[in-house]
Amino acid sequence: MNNNASVAQKNSSTTTTHKLTAQYDIIVFSHLRWNFVYQRPQHILSRLSQDYNIIVIEEPIAIGGNGNYELENISSSLTLVRPKVESIAHIQHVLKELNLQSIDIVWFYSAAFVELTPYINANTMIYDCMDELSQFKGASQQLRVQEEFLIKKADLVFTGGKSLYEAKSKLSPNVYCFPSSVDVAHFKQSSTYSKIPLDLAAIPKPIVGYIGVIDERINLNLIHETALALPKISFIMIGPLAKIDEGDLPRAHNIHYLGMKSYDDLPFYLKHIDISMMPFALNEATEFISPTKTLEYMAAGKPIISTPIKDVTRDYSQVIEIVTNAYEFSQAIIKISSSEIKINKSAYESILKQTSWDATTQKMLQIMKERVE
Repeated sequence: MNNNASVAQKNSSTTTTHKLTAQYDIIVFSHLRWNFVYQRPQHILSRLSQDYNIIVIEEPIAIGGNGNYELENISSSLTLVRPKVESIAHIQHVLKELNLQSIDIVWFYSAAFVELTPYINANTMIYDCMDELSQFKGASQQLRVQEEFLIKKADLVFTGGKSLYEAKSKLSPNVYCFPSSVDVAHFKQSSTYSKIPLDLAAIPKPIVGYIGVIDERINLNLIHETALALPKISFIMIGPLAKIDEGDLPRAHNIHYLGMKSYDDLPFYLKHIDISMMPFALNEATEFISPTKTLEYMAAGKPIISTPIKDVTRDYSQVIEIVTNAYEFSQAIIKISSSEIKINKSAYESILKQTSWDATTQKMLQIMKERVE
């Protein structure tokens, strides 16, 4: 799961189990649930669906029975398939059932799906590498080999950040860097919304907030130590848990877990957060990440404190506070709260003008048309 994500889910259409009637241009294999968090795949594929008919196949729901599935129409040109099969290999039965064995473009978000390539006749293969999944907790030992195969075989490889590009471009000349972006207008809504969400209303200010998936990439000890050092500061965590248990979470009177929120509601939570944080651990799972939330926090006009993630420090260290331990984290919070450190709004605007999900998708589309059509 990517921590480049907005913690969110969008409202979508009713699930059905009818057969497909449309002809599809792109089949997408994704390890991420469409209705879990609204992030890079949803942003890009929703925009690409203005030019292509797309069908997205998620990881299996292992409840037994081969060839079973659910369909969901996200839009008139974007369909979601949830395979109710025991493994990725068994998705071949779903492909056959839905007559998806021959298609123009096959698009991967995880190399784990390469075992399905013998069952698909595609003109073009694209890999949108948004994370170094092989270094995530619980990753298959085969995933690194599968990804190397996919990168070498793919006609195009897009990467979700500079560090990923530097690593993957060693394996293929067809790699292009497309860091995750932001819908600026969406997050700027925070400046026009005054009503406080109910679950924030009783939390004392000032509030330091994180919005994202809570998993092995978060430095939980850093949050705990900083919260203990600053008992009058409230720390809120907005987002679902993944691959860690509730018992792993640090507890203190001033740490609050608000759960997963709709993508549509995130700007209104950000409105009432005083300082935004990216308390990432420095481990294998974060070595290549390029957090989208950096730009989302900027679009909402929030001060940002982050641990020294490579893609953050090299691009944004001039406008955000970089900390390495609880003492530095505490001092940064104190200085921002006392206005010793102020937001460089003009620098924020300059950064945000250079990127958008619309522009990112259009550049991808241009390369696709130049290279593979």
